[in-house]
Amino acid sequence: MAKKAVASLQTGSKRLTKAIKMVKSPKTGAYMFVESIMSPDQVNDFLNKK
Repeated sequence: MAKKAVASLQTGSKRLTKAIKMVKSPKTGAYMFVESIMSPDQVNDFLNKK
């Protein structure tokens, strides 16, 4: 389960997006959140990657 970023970030002339996805730990089985700031065209690749 993943959700796209709530906020779009702008720094100078670049447009950046913050993406957050929930990942299950293979050792403990607990869920953790992975955050990344990237350009908007890379968000789908980040969310689809396991």
